[in-house]
Amino acid sequence: MPRGAGKRKEGKPVRRQPRPSTPEPRAVRRDRSPPRARRESPRGEQPKARPVRGERSPPRDRRERPRAEVRRRYRPGARALMEIRKYQKSTALLIRKAPFSRLSAESFIVRLFEDAYLCTIHARRVTLFPRDIQLARRIRGPQHGLG
Repeated sequence: MPRGAGKRKEGKPVRRQPRPSTPEPRAVRRDRSPPRARRESPRGEQPKARPVRGERSPPRDRRERPRAEVRRRYRPGARALMEIRKYQKSTALLIRKAPFSRLSAESFIVRLFEDAYLCTIHARRVTLFPRDIQLARRIRGPQHGLG
Protein backbone atom coordinates (compact mmCIF):
# COMPACT_ATOMS: atom_id res chain seq x y z
CA MET A 1 0.00 0.00 0.00
CA PRO A 2 1.22 3.51 -0.70
CA ARG A 3 2.27 5.61 2.19
CA GLY A 4 -0.50 7.58 3.91
CA ALA A 5 -3.25 5.50 2.30
CA GLY A 6 -3.41 3.06 5.17
CA LYS A 7 -6.12 2.51 7.72
CA ARG A 8 -7.74 5.41 9.46
CA LYS A 9 -7.05 5.74 13.14
CA GLU A 10 -10.02 4.60 15.13
CA GLY A 11 -12.01 7.13 17.07
CA LYS A 12 -10.77 10.28 15.34
CA PRO A 13 -13.08 11.60 12.61
CA VAL A 14 -11.44 13.17 9.59
CA ARG A 15 -11.91 16.94 9.62
CA ARG A 16 -12.69 18.50 6.29
CA GLN A 17 -11.84 22.06 5.46
CA PRO A 18 -14.91 24.31 5.21
CA ARG A 19 -15.85 25.11 1.66
CA PRO A 20 -15.24 28.76 0.80
CA SER A 21 -18.43 30.65 0.07
CA THR A 22 -18.79 32.60 -3.16
CA PRO A 23 -16.99 35.94 -2.93
CA GLU A 24 -19.12 39.02 -2.54
CA PRO A 25 -19.19 41.30 -5.55
CA ARG A 26 -16.81 44.22 -5.25
CA ALA A 27 -18.18 47.70 -5.01
CA VAL A 28 -17.72 49.75 -8.14
CA ARG A 29 -15.01 52.32 -7.55
CA ARG A 30 -15.97 55.72 -8.82
CA ASP A 31 -13.44 58.25 -9.96
CA ARG A 32 -13.30 61.05 -7.42
CA SER A 33 -10.74 63.19 -9.22
CA PRO A 34 -11.49 66.92 -9.36
CA PRO A 35 -12.99 68.28 -12.58
CA ARG A 36 -10.45 69.43 -15.15
CA ALA A 37 -9.88 73.10 -15.68
CA ARG A 38 -10.95 74.49 -19.03
CA ARG A 39 -8.18 75.44 -21.39
CA GLU A 40 -8.39 78.56 -23.46
CA SER A 41 -7.90 78.31 -27.18
CA PRO A 42 -5.05 80.31 -28.78
CA ARG A 43 -7.53 82.92 -30.00
CA GLY A 44 -8.84 83.53 -26.49
CA GLU A 45 -12.18 81.76 -27.06
CA GLN A 46 -13.61 79.49 -24.41
CA PRO A 47 -14.18 75.88 -25.48
CA LYS A 48 -17.69 74.44 -25.28
CA ALA A 49 -18.61 73.00 -21.90
CA ARG A 50 -18.88 69.23 -21.79
CA PRO A 51 -21.91 67.72 -20.08
CA VAL A 52 -21.38 66.34 -16.58
CA ARG A 53 -21.66 62.59 -16.12
CA GLY A 54 -25.23 61.41 -16.19
CA GLU A 55 -26.53 64.47 -18.00
CA ARG A 56 -27.58 64.30 -21.60
CA SER A 57 -26.07 66.61 -24.14
CA PRO A 58 -28.57 68.95 -25.79
CA PRO A 59 -30.01 67.57 -29.04
CA ARG A 60 -28.21 68.87 -32.11
CA ASP A 61 -30.30 70.66 -34.62
CA ARG A 62 -29.49 70.01 -38.28
CA ARG A 63 -30.07 73.67 -39.00
CA GLU A 64 -27.06 74.61 -36.85
CA ARG A 65 -24.61 73.32 -39.45
CA PRO A 66 -24.32 74.60 -43.02
CA ARG A 67 -26.10 72.53 -45.65
CA ALA A 68 -22.81 71.27 -47.18
CA GLU A 69 -21.77 69.66 -43.86
CA VAL A 70 -24.93 67.61 -43.37
CA ARG A 71 -24.17 64.09 -44.62
CA ARG A 72 -26.97 61.75 -45.52
CA ARG A 73 -26.85 58.31 -43.94
CA TYR A 74 -28.20 55.47 -46.08
CA ARG A 75 -29.38 52.15 -44.74
CA PRO A 76 -27.01 49.20 -45.16
CA GLY A 77 -27.13 47.94 -48.74
CA ALA A 78 -28.95 50.96 -50.16
CA ARG A 79 -25.75 52.54 -51.47
CA ALA A 80 -24.75 49.27 -53.17
CA LEU A 81 -28.11 49.03 -54.92
CA MET A 82 -27.77 52.63 -56.11
CA GLU A 83 -24.34 51.85 -57.59
CA ILE A 84 -25.69 48.74 -59.33
CA ARG A 85 -28.47 50.75 -60.96
CA LYS A 86 -26.00 53.48 -61.97
CA TYR A 87 -23.56 51.07 -63.68
CA GLN A 88 -26.36 49.12 -65.37
CA LYS A 89 -27.61 52.32 -67.03
CA SER A 90 -24.18 53.49 -68.20
CA THR A 91 -22.18 52.17 -71.15
CA ALA A 92 -18.80 53.49 -70.00
CA LEU A 93 -15.87 51.09 -69.67
CA LEU A 94 -15.15 50.17 -66.06
CA ILE A 95 -11.66 48.81 -66.85
CA ARG A 96 -9.29 50.88 -69.00
CA LYS A 97 -8.50 49.52 -72.47
CA ALA A 98 -4.72 49.06 -72.19
CA PRO A 99 -4.68 47.03 -68.94
CA PHE A 100 -7.59 44.93 -70.18
CA SER A 101 -5.86 44.12 -73.49
CA ARG A 102 -2.66 43.17 -71.62
CA LEU A 103 -4.68 40.88 -69.38
CA SER A 104 -6.40 39.24 -72.36
CA ALA A 105 -3.05 38.75 -74.13
CA GLU A 106 -1.53 37.18 -71.03
CA SER A 107 -4.39 34.71 -70.60
CA PHE A 108 -4.20 33.75 -74.32
CA ILE A 109 -0.43 33.09 -74.13
CA VAL A 110 -0.71 31.11 -70.89
CA ARG A 111 -3.39 28.82 -72.35
CA LEU A 112 -1.39 28.42 -75.57
CA PHE A 113 1.72 27.37 -73.62
CA GLU A 114 -0.34 24.90 -71.58
CA ASP A 115 -1.63 23.25 -74.76
CA ALA A 116 1.82 23.33 -76.38
CA TYR A 117 3.37 21.66 -73.34
CA LEU A 118 0.75 18.91 -73.55
CA CYS A 119 1.97 18.35 -77.14
CA THR A 120 5.54 18.19 -75.81
CA ILE A 121 4.61 15.55 -73.22
CA HIS A 122 2.73 13.59 -75.88
CA ALA A 123 5.95 13.48 -77.94
CA ARG A 124 7.72 12.07 -74.83
CA ARG A 125 9.90 15.16 -74.43
CA VAL A 126 10.48 17.70 -71.70
CA THR A 127 11.71 20.61 -73.81
CA LEU A 128 9.12 22.82 -75.48
CA PHE A 129 9.84 23.33 -79.19
CA PRO A 130 8.33 25.92 -81.56
CA ARG A 131 6.69 23.09 -83.49
CA ASP A 132 4.68 22.22 -80.31
CA ILE A 133 3.27 25.75 -80.24
CA GLN A 134 2.46 25.58 -83.96
CA LEU A 135 0.71 22.22 -83.48
CA ALA A 136 -1.33 23.60 -80.55
CA ARG A 137 -2.45 26.58 -82.64
CA ARG A 138 -3.33 24.33 -85.57
CA ILE A 139 -5.38 21.99 -83.38
CA ARG A 140 -7.27 24.95 -81.88
CA GLY A 141 -8.39 26.08 -85.29
CA PRO A 142 -8.47 29.48 -87.01
CA GLN A 143 -10.86 31.06 -84.48
CA HIS A 144 -9.11 30.17 -81.18
CA GLY A 145 -5.58 29.87 -82.54
CA LEU A 146 -5.84 33.37 -84.09
CA GLY A 147 -4.66 32.61 -87.53
